[in-house]
Amino acid sequence: MKSTVEHLSPTRVRINVEVPFDELKSDFDRAYRKLAKQVRIPGFRPGKAPARVLESRIGRAPVLDEVVQEAIPAKYLEAVTSGELRTLGRPDFEVTKIEDGESLAFTAEVDIRPEITVPAFGELTVSVDDQEVTDEDVATQLDELRARFATLTGVKRPAQNGDFVVVDLSATVDGEEVEEAKTAGLSYEIGSGQLVEGIDEALIGAAEGDSKNFTTTLVAGEHAGRDAEVTVVVNSVKERQLPELDDEFAQLASEFDTLDELKADLRTRLGRVKKMQQGVQARDKVLEALLASVEVPLPEAVVQGEVEARAHDAIHALDHDEARFAEWLAEQGQSKEEFDAEVRETAEQAVKTQLVLDAIADAEQVSVSDAELTERIIYQAQRFGVSPDEYVKRAQQSGQLGAIFADVRRGKALATVVRQATVTDSAGNALDLDELFGEVRPAAKSTEEPAAESASAE
Repeated sequence: MKSTVEHLSPTRVRINVEVPFDELKSDFDRAYRKLAKQVRIPGFRPGKAPARVLESRIGRAPVLDEVVQEAIPAKYLEAVTSGELRTLGRPDFEVTKIEDGESLAFTAEVDIRPEITVPAFGELTVSVDDQEVTDEDVATQLDELRARFATLTGVKRPAQNGDFVVVDLSATVDGEEVEEAKTAGLSYEIGSGQLVEGIDEALIGAAEGDSKNFTTTLVAGEHAGRDAEVTVVVNSVKERQLPELDDEFAQLASEFDTLDELKADLRTRLGRVKKMQQGVQARDKVLEALLASVEVPLPEAVVQGEVEARAHDAIHALDHDEARFAEWLAEQGQSKEEFDAEVRETAEQAVKTQLVLDAIADAEQVSVSDAELTERIIYQAQRFGVSPDEYVKRAQQSGQLGAIFADVRRGKALATVVRQATVTDSAGNALDLDELFGEVRPAAKSTEEPAAESASAE
C-alpha cells in the first residue's frame, strides 16, 4: 500500500491511498463468505458456493462493492497510523480508481489537530481577589444558621417581605382554568422567588383572608410562555422569629458549648470555602491568559459540530418547538442572529480550549490513572443519579467513554499550567499554590486512552 498526505490547510489534510489487489485477498474472502450467505444457489448449501460460481450468478460488481466498503476504512486507519496524523472527526472518502485485478485508489479528507506553540507557563501571571474572612461573613453564616432554627408565629397584620404565608392559587388563560396551576394550602416565603413572577408584589400588604390578582407568564406546562391571570388567596400570615444569639443557641445548633467556639468554627470553614473559590478563580484566569497568548487555527468541521450540538441542546430543552424557542429568545431580548453568533463564539472557544489543553497534555506526557478515571465516573454517576456501572454502560453505548477520559486528561493538563504560573492576590502577594490545590499526588497506574476515541475531539 502506498499513501501520501497533502496539507490543504493547517487543520485539514487529504490522504491519497493506493492498494494493490494482492493486498485485498482477505477482504475478497470475507466478501465472498458474506455474499454467499445471502444468495441461494441450487446445489449448494447457504454460504458454501465457490467464489467463481457465486460471481457467475451475481456478477463481479457486488463483490467489488463489498470489498471496497470493507477495505477503505481499514486502509485509511493504516495510512493515518503510518503518517502519524492526529485526526479529528470523520473523514470524507472518495474512490478515485478501481482497476479490477490491479489496484484500488481512494482519497480521504479529514481534519487534524493543528500545530500549537504554547508559551512558557511560568510567564503567565494572573491576579485573583483576596479571600479574607470578615466579621460580616461570619455574621451572615450565623444568620443563616439561626434561620434554620427559627419558629413561625401567626400575626394579624398585613404580610411583609420575609413572612411565611399559606395560600390557595388558581390561574386562567383566556378565561379557561389551568388545572396544573391550581393548588391549596401552599406554604410560601415572601421574597424567596420560588413561585411565579409577580406573586411577591401581590402578597406584600395582603392580610389573612385577602384575595389578590396579578398577571404572569407561565414557564411550564401546556400553556408555557402564555400570560395567565392568577388569583392568590391568603389563608394565614406568619412571621419568623430567630433564636437569641448566645451559648444556648450554639449548643442547640452545633456540637460546641459556646458561641465563640461556634464562630471560630464558622470562620475556619469559611476560610476553606474561600480558598476553594480563590483556586477556581486562579484556574479560570490562568486558562483565560493561556488562551489569549496562543494562536490556534480552528478546524471548521469540528467547530460546526460543536455549534450544532449546542444549538440542539438549546431547542431540545423546549421540546424542539421552534415557536417556543422564538418566544424564549424574545424574552431574553435576543434575536436569532445574535443567538447564533453567541453560540458560534462559545463553540470556537470550547474547541480552542480542547485543542490547547490536548497539546499541553501531549507535551507534558500527562497520563490518567485508573483511580482518577474511576473517581470521575463515580462523580458523574452521582450527578445523574445512576450507579457507576450503569453510567459506564451508557457511556460505552453512546461512545462517550473516550470523552470522559479526555476531559480528565485536559483537567490535569490545566492543573500543570496553573502550578507553574504566577498567581498573586490583589496586594501583589504570590499565593501558595500547594495550599490552594493541594500537593501533587504521586503518579499512579495509567489508563490508556480508548482506541476508538483516540481520534475524536470530544
